[in-house]
Amino acid sequence: MEIIPVIDLKDGEVVHAQQGKRALYQPINTGLCSSSNIYKVIRAFLSLCDFNTLYIADLNAITLQGDHKHLINKVLSRFPEITFWIDTGYQQYDANLQRPGNYLPILGSESYQDEDCQEIAAFGSNFILSLDFSIYGALGAQKLFANQELWPENIIIMLLDRVGSNSGPDLNKLNDFCSRYPDKNFIAAGGIRNKQDLIDLKEIGIKQALVASALHSGDLSRADIHGLRQKNTPAS
Repeated sequence: MEIIPVIDLKDGEVVHAQQGKRALYQPINTGLCSSSNIYKVIRAFLSLCDFNTLYIADLNAITLQGDHKHLINKVLSRFPEITFWIDTGYQQYDANLQRPGNYLPILGSESYQDEDCQEIAAFGSNFILSLDFSIYGALGAQKLFANQELWPENIIIMLLDRVGSNSGPDLNKLNDFCSRYPDKNFIAAGGIRNKQDLIDLKEIGIKQALVASALHSGDLSRADIHGLRQKNTPAS
């Protein structure tokens, strides 16, 4: 099981995401990191484990209220050994755009409408798709949920109503995706509380999970993380 720490950026600070209610998100101040400075939060995550992948959601860009483009570029330059999955909302493919080698775009369904799906197709396979759900159901372009030809290999199942809720992952939904589309790698996001949740996810075929709250609270400890990693290592 690979744990991918999540950083939600809003107005220049790392914030605590809660159930998709973005207007209410407050700066991070936890036992893991008392600062909302992105560099300090990353260092705090790295104090737990030598993570090689981090996820950044630019909430200003996603909600069309500015962006953190320059800050994110500086972060990627500061940590060249880490691959960053970046969600900046609606993105258009541009073959001439120069991006850092450790930048991988996240294209979230909530940021697209059905008529925009050709923009996603233009990315080929060089992105991660996020199928976004709220308590009311699928968000954004419905074609993305229905047309598997638009899916890359790696797909996040983002359950926004469970983010920061301490309610646990939706094992039934995730198991349904894994069972119906065994050729895809589904990534769990939303509600993960502890080591047992990750063990349960692994048992249904999930190999990667986005996590923030459980790392900040200490409910997912350094020992837990390394224990899960060791279980991934084949016996010699």
